[in-house]
Amino acid sequence: MATKRHHLPDLFDDHGPDPVEAATGRRGPRAAAEPKRKAGFYLSDELLGRFNTRFYELKLAGASVGNKSALLEAALTFALEDLERGANSAILKRFGHGGRPR
Repeated sequence: MATKRHHLPDLFDDHGPDPVEAATGRRGPRAAAEPKRKAGFYLSDELLGRFNTRFYELKLAGASVGNKSALLEAALTFALEDLERGANSAILKRFGHGGRPR
């Protein structure tokens, strides 16, 4: 009687479903990952607490925010787009600057 060899799945293989995505329920095509770099900034405890609270509230509400880095990227992109508005920038007005930064 011939024995069958059981093929163990390679969890790090790039082919087939991603086991983490399968377990967490992520659906849809995977976008090509943009190269990322680690950045370090100092934030007040109050601001960091607000950020963490909002992130977890979004996750509990079912928002598709992937992780804290994704939320921070979205917020920073939003802020930079506001700065590009020049004199109409809410951020520049907060710092008492009415024109385009040099």
